[in-house]
Amino acid sequence: MSKKTENHVGYLPDESPSFGKLILFAFQQILVMFPATVTVALLTGFHVSTTIFASGLATLCFIFITKGQIPLYYGSSFSYISAITGITLVQEYGQIAPNELIQKAQFGIMASGLISIAAGIIIQRFGKDKIEKVLPPTVTGTIAMVIGISLAVTAFTSAVGYDAATNSTDNLSWIVSMVTLVSTVLFSVYLKKGVLGQIPILLGIAVGYIFSIIVGVNIPSILGESLITVPHFTLPTVSWEAVFAIMPIAIATIPESTAHLYQLDIYINDLSKRKNGKKYDIENKLGLNLIGDGVCDIISASIGGPAGTNYGENISTMAITRNFSVKVLGAAAIITMFISFFAPLTNFVNSVPSAVINGACIYLFGVIAAQGLAIMVNKKVDLFDSKNLAIIAIITIIGIGGCYGFPNGLIPFMGFKLPAIATASIFGIIFNFILNFGKPSE
Repeated sequence: MSKKTENHVGYLPDESPSFGKLILFAFQQILVMFPATVTVALLTGFHVSTTIFASGLATLCFIFITKGQIPLYYGSSFSYISAITGITLVQEYGQIAPNELIQKAQFGIMASGLISIAAGIIIQRFGKDKIEKVLPPTVTGTIAMVIGISLAVTAFTSAVGYDAATNSTDNLSWIVSMVTLVSTVLFSVYLKKGVLGQIPILLGIAVGYIFSIIVGVNIPSILGESLITVPHFTLPTVSWEAVFAIMPIAIATIPESTAHLYQLDIYINDLSKRKNGKKYDIENKLGLNLIGDGVCDIISASIGGPAGTNYGENISTMAITRNFSVKVLGAAAIITMFISFFAPLTNFVNSVPSAVINGACIYLFGVIAAQGLAIMVNKKVDLFDSKNLAIIAIITIIGIGGCYGFPNGLIPFMGFKLPAIATASIFGIIFNFILNFGKPSE
């Protein structure tokens, strides 16, 4: 191994750590995706164990379809929540919807997967340059920033134990979350070598978890009534109502997937320059990425899982740890599927206090926003250009204003409830088209 390689710890997509490290790194990826993936199930009425299993299975399928060229983890998407709950009719957090309603929603989610596949095929046929006219860095970079900022309230209020009814926070949650945040940041910044340099998020969460036990935070028992729990699998049933409600959301999630891919391209090639200089052409695999996304939606929905997307939390973790190994994500997917059957493991992950997970997420979600800025810097977006400023401003205000101004980030419009980020994406695309109409290509 060359001295140049030794001086820069990290793993590129086609590299793999030893087996022991592989398992350790995989658990780090599981911990950061678990809360959001489970939350979507609890909000939409889907079965938690099935959602967890579907997440792992879909990730493995994504890796197979993309031939291990794109290091992404597939988790449940928040963009589809309102459309799905419109079919499952869930009114309370944690309520399980009847099988017949879940099955209808499954059909709609599978149809939405066809949209992503069609978009991917079009991009592969006509090239990335064509899609960049629709989704330039001003759109994708800003969307990535909005995604990170939109998660800020959830992360911070959950981290400090905010009670809206009394407008107060919990002192113990403040302490635990800040210990976790500071630990995670210090580990990320100062641990640069060896195995420890690759697991700063896991270490930060571990410190927060141990500290929680020491200071007396109530940790639920990981031993349940049964050792093995088989996920509740259901088959889809035809519902055109579900298709019309859920399918259009896929169009609005394409900019999010595009932004994630551009983020990966920047950070992977930055690491590669430091290690061996090999060029990883990630951004030109957008078509393949969207096809993989669509197939994953179909696979997840076919067994009773919700619609999903590649997770920004996992991308942030990879960027922070410089670990982009596809095999690590594959291992995380397999372990996740195992966890869905093994109740004590599920209970253990769920036992991590909210203050701990969200203390780390303050950092992770901030990194997602910073990556959006990195996209625009890397693509040399002129931030003094009035056209660019207009597009950035519109996406930012609609996206963030919609997320914070309306319950669950759903904007009321003519009897419909529009997801804020998806709406901001569409407005950004429309204004980009208007402002560039008739303008010759540069």
